Amino acid sequence: MADANGRSVGKSLRVLVTGGAGFLGSHLCERLLGEGHEVIALDDFSTGSPESVAHLMRSRRFWLVEHDVALPFDYEVDRIYHLASPASPARYQRDPVRTTITNVAGALHALECAERHGARLLQASTSEVYGDPEVHPQPESYLGRVNPVGVRACYDEGKRCAESLVMDFHRQGRASARIARIFNTYGPRMAVDDGRVVSNFIVQALRGEDITVHGSGAQTRSFCYVDDLVEGCLRLMEHPADVGPVNLGNPAEVTVLELAQEILRLTGSASRIVHRPLPEDDPRQRRPAIELARRLLGFEPRVALRQGLRATIESFRRALAGAGEQRAAAMAS
Repeated sequence: MADANGRSVGKSLRVLVTGGAGFLGSHLCERLLGEGHEVIALDDFSTGSPESVAHLMRSRRFWLVEHDVALPFDYEVDRIYHLASPASPARYQRDPVRTTITNVAGALHALECAERHGARLLQASTSEVYGDPEVHPQPESYLGRVNPVGVRACYDEGKRCAESLVMDFHRQGRASARIARIFNTYGPRMAVDDGRVVSNFIVQALRGEDITVHGSGAQTRSFCYVDDLVEGCLRLMEHPADVGPVNLGNPAEVTVLELAQEILRLTGSASRIVHRPLPEDDPRQRRPAIELARRLLGFEPRVALRQGLRATIESFRRALAGAGEQRAAAMAS
């Protein structure tokens, strides 16, 4: 495991990753195992999948446990990466009450587990705590502009409440914790039906479907490749003192329309770009200020968007081809 300067910690640890069978969780579990740690992945498979960590099941240092973090859990571990939550608007709006409960009760149960066993915890928060920002780029000091009664509030406010719990446990001396505010992340192993903009555009392009851009496409996002994001999480977890919150993401900003055009070029797709109305409370700008992460953690994203998109597109090609082969086999049987 890397410390805040990127050096290996050296000591083998027992690590709990909630949401360990999800997109980000599976990459984190893979990295932790590669560094010699024991890893328990907790997941209820509502958005994650056992297939994401099937290649890790061969290791005797990896355990996959089906569990809903809205219910208490207890594992004697040294570190807890609390990632469990639906992350895309399509998924967290599907059952908004459950989303709120997962984020708030899940954080409480993770903190209580950390308190019982003296474990250090990293709370995976989100850039969504900034809402539709009036400050650009968004520094950690910005308090946000969130609609508490909008359709995205189940996620935005759920994560804000989770941050509040983390800080109160910290101030009371009940748990050693870190808060990572994660900006848009992408890479291999995203689900075909994930619902986020990168996966939507790639799947539509590979299937030859229209690429649906909401609004004019002038709204901006900043996309961080998953390997870079995992590195940032590991460094923040091993920082000796700083609780955060700390922004983790890639400050390279592109418009949604530019992203669609780049994916068309990289896939060679003949798909058309079509425009749809903007969803409610959709942020107009999203870009992390990462000066704090640079100074504290030596964090610097290394994977350029085009390079990361190529790897992600190939991952989706394989996933879609595999799904097609399964359908063909089912029809033939």
